[in-house]
Amino acid sequence: MLIALIARDKPDHLQTRLDNRTAHLAYIEETGVVAQAGPLLDQAGEMVGSLIILDVDDMAAGEAWAADDPYNKAGLFEAVELITWKKVIG
Repeated sequence: MLIALIARDKPDHLQTRLDNRTAHLAYIEETGVVAQAGPLLDQAGEMVGSLIILDVDDMAAGEAWAADDPYNKAGLFEAVELITWKKVIG
């Protein structure tokens, strides 16, 4: 099952993102369930959120992955949404 995880950072939390980026990227690598990922950007090109496509068994697995993400544990996100996603192109 593919799940789109859309997370918006809390305002003025770029340093929290930067401080936890290495742990977040290591988590992506070690869990092996991320099909695609990248930061959301504001008009100035600064990172303000994340879009992650998870390939997991079910929504519960996606929710568990999101809960254990180092960014989430650091309190980076203002809002997180998980939505079942269907790949059509690419």
